Amino acid sequence: MSGADEPSRVPLTLYNFNSKADIQQFALGVDSDIGGTSTAHLDLDESTAVENEKTTALSPLRPTGKFWGEMRLGVRQGMEDRLRGGYAGFRTKPRTTLFGEMVDDVSNHRFLALRLSARGNPRTRNSYYVNIQTDGPITSDLWQHRLFFHRDDGGWEDLFIPFENFVLTNTGEVLSKQITMFRERIRTIGISILGGNSGVEGPYELGIDSIRAVNEEDVSNPPSK
Repeated sequence: MSGADEPSRVPLTLYNFNSKADIQQFALGVDSDIGGTSTAHLDLDESTAVENEKTTALSPLRPTGKFWGEMRLGVRQGMEDRLRGGYAGFRTKPRTTLFGEMVDDVSNHRFLALRLSARGNPRTRNSYYVNIQTDGPITSDLWQHRLFFHRDDGGWEDLFIPFENFVLTNTGEVLSKQITMFRERIRTIGISILGGNSGVEGPYELGIDSIRAVNEEDVSNPPSK
């Protein structure tokens, strides 16, 4: 009799951004929803399939997602003492079925891998964060990690973040009591730009091709700390 199968170490694609149907899996949130003045869009950029034929081998030869807008710290009149501006982001929509909500199990993988292209105003490139929501009683809890880019020319690159390096936050504040991420039940994944944290304004643009879960053998760049 053969023993139990080993856990799969094959890279797990969580989300692609290569079609209109892919883009429709995500919902936007921006400070202008509650009184701010920033803007946010998540579109399918079909021009990248042509442009990337002239760039590096890493570049995907297909349409990709484009998260873009204007980061502004100001708020609408009357909201000056009630709101801090400077936020925009997107995350996956809840996925419901007849049997309940769908979740992702990444417990057999050590790293979150994102293929991204940081563009826009150079000042805004250091204000991006990736956010993970797990299944739990406190829906405002988010696991968060800053995105550190290696390139400054807007080219495509793979970023690898160990799941163990994510920090648990609630409404933007790091919780004093940190726990281990419940990687067996990932509800949503998203990316945000937090200009209000660093006092940064200006146009931003982020290309997104894919979000995956991988192990050491698939890490091609030094992982983020």
